[in-house]
Amino acid sequence: MSGAVASLALVERALAGDTAAMARLMSRAEAAAPECRAAMARIYAKAGRAHVIGITGVPGSGKSSLVAILTQKLRASGKRVGIIAVDPSSPYSGGSIMGDRIRMSELAMDAGVFIRSMATRGAQGGIARSSLEAVDILDAAGFEVVIVETVGVGQAEVEIARAAHSVVVVSAPGLGDDIQAIKAGILEIADIHVVSKCDRSDANRTVADLKSMLILGMGSLDSGSWQTPVVPTSAVRGEGFETLIACLERHAAHLRTTDAARERVRRIAEFRMLKTAEDLLRQRFIAARDPAVAKVAEQLAAREISPYQAAEQLLDGLAFQGQA
Repeated sequence: MSGAVASLALVERALAGDTAAMARLMSRAEAAAPECRAAMARIYAKAGRAHVIGITGVPGSGKSSLVAILTQKLRASGKRVGIIAVDPSSPYSGGSIMGDRIRMSELAMDAGVFIRSMATRGAQGGIARSSLEAVDILDAAGFEVVIVETVGVGQAEVEIARAAHSVVVVSAPGLGDDIQAIKAGILEIADIHVVSKCDRSDANRTVADLKSMLILGMGSLDSGSWQTPVVPTSAVRGEGFETLIACLERHAAHLRTTDAARERVRRIAEFRMLKTAEDLLRQRFIAARDPAVAKVAEQLAAREISPYQAAEQLLDGLAFQGQA
């Protein structure tokens, strides 16, 4: 960090909406630089006002196109919109490899939109700790809506339900999404279901299938519970997005006027705490294991010990408790 601007010195600029300061803080959060922790603590204290919307669904369902048009509609109503596009990590550099910003290039010149592609960095649930800190930065900087578009791996990425206020699950005709929803638990995490590409002739069947599955799951709901809507959209025709925005606003109002809001905020806070603890533990493990790995690996390669014995020996020899 020699010669670099201190992270704490970037906070006020980020809060004022300085794009460069926000980007630099996000990069430092993504690099897990301990120097930026105090700055992120100040950012976190200022956040908590934005409506955080999670967008997920299987690959090919049209998430990026939906995010782009949804953002355009939100901007037309005067809202500032931040977008965190979570991409798979490169196995070599650790960086994001898909680059959703390319697919949203038409938004790049809008000063009221901030787009950031971020890597999962091995996070199994589709959301990395640094992605959540990037949401904090946008939130504290005054963006009314922050959209988190997840990787789109389907069955494994349900963590967005514990990180966003409203979760939109995107399906598309012809992708077998009804089967995906049943076996992956995707059906349960959605606050709003969107069926994209509804200019296609087979879209009505996907809409009907989703509605049928939702009806089957409504038996245990009370009259005050949120009823998950199914919204058909078409990015080609620009249809359905006003309805989607209305549903998002109704869901935000539902959270504000019921106990669901407090419970959701508590669940998000718990998720943040555990995610950060896991990340810190992983960093400490990596730092402490390196000197011991080669010796234990030699024993394992010589088949003097089993993989389980090697793992136990490695863990027993580590002393990373209490490290910063």
